[in-house]
Amino acid sequence: MLSDEYFMKIALKEAQIAFDKGEIPVGAVIVSKETVIAKTHNQTEQLNDFTAHAEMLAYTSASEYLSNKYLKDCTLYVTLEPCSMCASASAWTQVGRIVYGASDPRKGFNNFSPSLLHPKTKISSAVLEQECLALVQNFFTKKRG
Repeated sequence: MLSDEYFMKIALKEAQIAFDKGEIPVGAVIVSKETVIAKTHNQTEQLNDFTAHAEMLAYTSASEYLSNKYLKDCTLYVTLEPCSMCASASAWTQVGRIVYGASDPRKGFNNFSPSLLHPKTKISSAVLEQECLALVQNFFTKKRG
């Protein structure tokens, strides 16, 4: 069985692509039955679309792959704790599990009560947390110069 760290490393590669493009470095991967069915990164600047977060793009791609709007048997791996928009969208997809790397104490879904997630969604956090956090911190340090 492949580990959470294995799939988070794929999400980190996507986050690095975002970093290299000048996007906030967040990467997302959706897995079904140990197979990556979607992988992407933030593209808000590239697409000039504030909804083009890695998670949102991954939900769409995974739904197209499965020909199903529900992702009940899937796991979302994302390098940064999802924001309220992405968490709310995850509730609509009914994604089975969310695994994230770094917490987002300012904009992450854990700042909201009641939870924005689907009640059956399981959560795992702090997977490769330091690597995920370092990429975001490096991006903003570079950006603010």
